[in-house]
Amino acid sequence: MATMARKPILLLLLCPAFLAAVLCSDIGDYPTANLSTLWLNHPGLRNSVTYFGRSTIRPLLLHGIFGPTFAFGFICTDPCKAFFLSIYIVYTNSASGITRVFDSPPQVVWSANRGRPVKEDAALRLSSDGDLVLRDADGTFVWSTNTSGKGVTALKLLETGNLVLVNRQNEYLWESFDHPTCCMLRGQTLRVGQRLTSDSPNPAFVTLLDDGLRGFIGSNPPLLYFAQPPIGMNKSENISGFCILGKDQFALYMGTKKPFFSIALPSDPQLARFLRLDDDGHLRLFTWDDRWGFTDQFVSLLPNPCQYPKTCGNYGICSDNQCSCPRSPSANFAFFNPVNTSEPTLGCTPATPLSCGSMESHQLLYMENVSYFNYVDKSAAALRMTDVESCKQACLTNCSCKAAFFHCIGNSSLGDCYLPSEIFSLLADKLKTTLYCSAAFLKVQIPPAAPDVSLSRATVTDALPIWKRRSVIVLTSGIILAGTSAVSIFALLIRRPKRRGRQVEYEEQFDYLPGMPARFTYEEIKAATQNFKQKLGQGGFGTVFKGTLNDGTKIAVKRLDGVGQGKKEFLAEVETIGGIHHINLVRFVGFCVENSHRFLVLEYVPNGSLDKWIFGRTKDNALDWKTRRQIIVDIAKGLSYLHEDCTQRIAHLDIKPQNILLGENFNAKVADFGLSKLIDRDESEVMTRMRGTPGYLAPEWLTSVITEKVDVYSFGVLVMEILCGRKSLDPSQPVEAIHLIALLQEKLRKINYQICLTNIAAICSYMWKTI
Repeated sequence: MATMARKPILLLLLCPAFLAAVLCSDIGDYPTANLSTLWLNHPGLRNSVTYFGRSTIRPLLLHGIFGPTFAFGFICTDPCKAFFLSIYIVYTNSASGITRVFDSPPQVVWSANRGRPVKEDAALRLSSDGDLVLRDADGTFVWSTNTSGKGVTALKLLETGNLVLVNRQNEYLWESFDHPTCCMLRGQTLRVGQRLTSDSPNPAFVTLLDDGLRGFIGSNPPLLYFAQPPIGMNKSENISGFCILGKDQFALYMGTKKPFFSIALPSDPQLARFLRLDDDGHLRLFTWDDRWGFTDQFVSLLPNPCQYPKTCGNYGICSDNQCSCPRSPSANFAFFNPVNTSEPTLGCTPATPLSCGSMESHQLLYMENVSYFNYVDKSAAALRMTDVESCKQACLTNCSCKAAFFHCIGNSSLGDCYLPSEIFSLLADKLKTTLYCSAAFLKVQIPPAAPDVSLSRATVTDALPIWKRRSVIVLTSGIILAGTSAVSIFALLIRRPKRRGRQVEYEEQFDYLPGMPARFTYEEIKAATQNFKQKLGQGGFGTVFKGTLNDGTKIAVKRLDGVGQGKKEFLAEVETIGGIHHINLVRFVGFCVENSHRFLVLEYVPNGSLDKWIFGRTKDNALDWKTRRQIIVDIAKGLSYLHEDCTQRIAHLDIKPQNILLGENFNAKVADFGLSKLIDRDESEVMTRMRGTPGYLAPEWLTSVITEKVDVYSFGVLVMEILCGRKSLDPSQPVEAIHLIALLQEKLRKINYQICLTNIAAICSYMWKTI
């Protein structure tokens, strides 16, 4: 009888549902939180679960649905010293308790503080005025929804995985779907300006722009690898495109009822599946499998896997989904070695690292039938409508260049030249077609003790198709020029005394700069400026001179004045503008760092700085209102690019008329990035010392905790100066009128507010009677 009594107990113990209940934490369904709620990241939180893989979750909100469901709370991985506030997918049993029965690790689909983890005892508060704020254990601000005073009444986690703040009418005032990170959930929409970003130090990201969906790989600047529609196929104006993840497709709509572009997905009624962008640029669809937890599959943005930039790692050549390293023409010496012979997808490394200190030992290794993924973006070409020899020379004379890729259409001898400073995967092109042509030249370092592996230019050129060959005269001239340059450099190095350690270390920071700037010698700078003959202006850290390069290109050369000042500012400006490209930002041509000499070489902007056109002008020589409006729009576009479209947000921190340059047609360009600050996209604010110009400083500078929005305040002051034609701080004015913004605030209190909005010129007219 006792044996019979024990059998049901044994059967119960063997029942998976019972085991799940034993392994789960407290039972409950709690998807909503009210105002004035405080959570501390502590092991005592209910439903805290540690998985066998040592991942720990501490849910704050849980949507208790049997099976895979969504939770919102803290999560960490072993050894659990850093926590993220995230939305993740867990498995619950029939009693709505989180279970580890499959030991499938929680799948994170959204994070509030990526790049800024918090510690034990961090606090999340839903304040009485409706702001959801995360602070670290020491009270440091980390993240918030910025929803104070907007009528928030509750925080809810929906069954779709969308975290929302709602008002009394249950309207969404803030939602996580509007702030995507790495993933898209079913029903989620990606709109213009939003992006998916992989979780890595050099992330890939897919973003929706006005002209379509674009995929970029992490670099500086980011490199385009996917474009739909293709570049140049512009959609109609005033059409707001969007992407959506449905139950059976991922679709891009461009103002039409039918998708412009779509990827079919296996139909699945479950909400707990998601699309994730990974570091290699691939989108992967994750679907729950009751036997194995989550399984994933590729969602192909591109028809050929070899077209992805990380398929075979750095320098790896992808051919029919197989990876290999670039081959050397000599069996006695290998220029590239695999990172791991058993894992060819990890890529290759140069046998001898490139060194700018021995550029005379640089040569180009020709790779036959090899192309590059970045051809999809013509704007990334360093040179347009050039020939293959000029492309090669441009790489050899620039120490930052790692390879020269030449791409043209048909049998033309002219094409686009790409000079990347970082090499991702290469594509073996086996198509026998005359529709386009491609040539790849990898820069290699010839070590002094290496066997005879010299890559003669004649041999390289003979290996090219007929359309790429140049005449003997041009080729010989190139050889003589290169030889003469190498001898000159070598002689200069022999005569040059050894620099002190700190100076060498400083200059070595510029050996491989992102974004492909050219590096000039001090003698070249002197020659270009005719020994600094024509001065264009002077700023806080340097003087600007007009110059002309050998090819006739007019330039502006900014000299950092003083041996001991401005090094940090110079480095900031090189790193910032060397990797950004926009029509409303001053174009970076190159730089020079030699002994105590430091120069920035920028495009020459003929109409000078904005302050010369808006201050002290009469009615006869003042800018008309249409031009002023266009200048304001141009500045806004430049700032928008810095704040929204770069891998890291860039805060300029010194927006003022002297740092706005005007082109030939008075198109405005933002200049002078010496005080700029990079802000990670996961950081809501940063702490830094006060910098900038009095009269343009935002109020938050008083706390030294700022965001890129301080530029918006400075921009607002600048707009008022453009409209009113006077300086923000003008000591020549009466005491009550010295400060323009304070004066305008006083005027606003005295006149009808609606009149101000419709005719702002009326506010300024008393200050500038000639308007």
